[in-house]
Amino acid sequence: MRTPAHSHSPSIIQMFAQPLCCHGLGLTWRPCCPTAHKKNPVPREGDVRLFGGGVADGRVEVYHEGQWGTVCDDGWDLAEARVVCRQLRFPGARSVVIGKDYGTAPGPIWLDDLKCQGTENYVSTCAFKSWGTTDCSHKEDVGVICESSGSNATDGNSTYSLDHSISLSDERGQIFDSGSGCDFSISVMTATGNTEEDGTPEMASTTVCAHKAILSQFPLFNASEGTAGITVDISPACQPNFSSFIRYIYTRKMEVTYSSVQCLHWLASKFGVKQLMEDTGRLFTQILPEDASFHTQVSLYEYAVETGDIVLQENCIQYLAWNYQNLTSSPAWTQLSVQLLGALLLRSDLVVPDEYFLLWNVESWIREKGASISSEAQVDLLKRIRFPMIPAEELYNLEPNSSLYATHEAMYQKNLLKAFQFNVLLFSNLKSNPKFDKDDDDYRPRIYTAEPWSTTMTRTQNRRMHYNQYDRYNQYNQYNQFNQYNPSSKVITTPVHNSLIFKNNKIQWEANVFNNQQECSNRGVRCESFPSARLAPQSSLTEWRHILFRNRLLLMCQGTYIFQVQDFKNNMAVNGSRVPAYPCPDDQYTHQFVVRPEYV
Repeated sequence: MRTPAHSHSPSIIQMFAQPLCCHGLGLTWRPCCPTAHKKNPVPREGDVRLFGGGVADGRVEVYHEGQWGTVCDDGWDLAEARVVCRQLRFPGARSVVIGKDYGTAPGPIWLDDLKCQGTENYVSTCAFKSWGTTDCSHKEDVGVICESSGSNATDGNSTYSLDHSISLSDERGQIFDSGSGCDFSISVMTATGNTEEDGTPEMASTTVCAHKAILSQFPLFNASEGTAGITVDISPACQPNFSSFIRYIYTRKMEVTYSSVQCLHWLASKFGVKQLMEDTGRLFTQILPEDASFHTQVSLYEYAVETGDIVLQENCIQYLAWNYQNLTSSPAWTQLSVQLLGALLLRSDLVVPDEYFLLWNVESWIREKGASISSEAQVDLLKRIRFPMIPAEELYNLEPNSSLYATHEAMYQKNLLKAFQFNVLLFSNLKSNPKFDKDDDDYRPRIYTAEPWSTTMTRTQNRRMHYNQYDRYNQYNQYNQFNQYNPSSKVITTPVHNSLIFKNNKIQWEANVFNNQQECSNRGVRCESFPSARLAPQSSLTEWRHILFRNRLLLMCQGTYIFQVQDFKNNMAVNGSRVPAYPCPDDQYTHQFVVRPEYV
């Protein structure tokens, strides 16, 4: 697998995080006091610091991929604050600080939805979405106030910190390299490709000598008392990486390349090394856009299911959902499993022209599969279509145009009735029916890109993208026109809601892409990064109090794939993390605004 030229991920995963105030101590006793905190050692992966406050308070910042970034305040309480203060070697945490201005935060928002037990030693070991995944802005950066033992170094109650762990990783690596005192033998068996005289595969064996005390923290090695070693079957491609994998367990450091990442991920999943499995899994996001055939993305999803890596599963299925239309025209489309297609149909972030396209597409997939798909499985897939979201004009044509209506007539009739009721009854009437469930996903829109719900704006010197109204399901036609003047705003008109009763109630929306602060100021808005996108109604929405607009911004790279989907908060696209979900070389992308009304 080649390394993408546009990848911005590091080739080294540094996972051995050290407390900030304890780096570079040597053999010196000192308290975690103001003098100590003024030291500024070279930061390491996972370090934390408090910025913009005093010695024991400030904005929480985390060091990742060579850059300091902030943490969103969503869900924070003293449990998270205790972990921050513990990592910085303070005796405790006093409080969480929400909404305080600690000054400009130029870096990304690295962490969101952080959930700590309060007993962890490092912030990076708490649960969180993934590095750089957030819907926050820097206005939501969290701060903490830690308990300080004071600056009086002669106080008998002062706490002093002695930490030599900065050298621990290298020292443990030396122990592994030397093999001194090893008491656990790992026999690595690899097929040579030849056969023995009796017809069995010829196997080559190598031995790695390790220490039970180190491996015992991972029970799947079975490095218990009374066990002298284990035998492991490894593929020839992965055999060169096995020793590095065991060394990582000693040092928590490793160099990872794109040619080794899947082997290391597989080894980590096999032996329960969770942090390595998750971090190598995240590296797969860098290669997902490279395969236009979608074989890689589909295979990686199935592999993630097999290894139980939930993070990798989500990264793969999110990419497939955002780029569903490309998937349906790829060679991998007909090879999709029923389980994968079913998982895609459950998602509200599925990007499609409209729900009728989705129904037509699923019917086509079922027809191609033929008798290999049971009747029960067909019904299960079709029931995941959100019939109330199908445009009303298409509902009337569904029966004569559907290839599966006669086969599953009862299912279609039930869902068509549900859809017609949704289109002709007011929300208040729907709620009065005891069988109506407003939380049913059938009443929630996906991300629909067909007119009138969407408009696209291009960046200067980007390839222009245009929606072809004469072929509603060929979403993008490319025009090789460059250096065109791109207006900074567009106005689109949509119905208040996609229900037929709102057909004549219109709302105008202004879509903007701001390239500098002056453009933002002219519109009376504050932008935190550029380009910044805005989608604002041109009239009050108070009349429609039962309708909430969950609008989205799609960023499409070079007219080929969607690499980021952003929410809107206060009409501004949330781009707090500044870290795209998937890479886009040279920042060549277009903005597509999508209006999404929903009953609440």
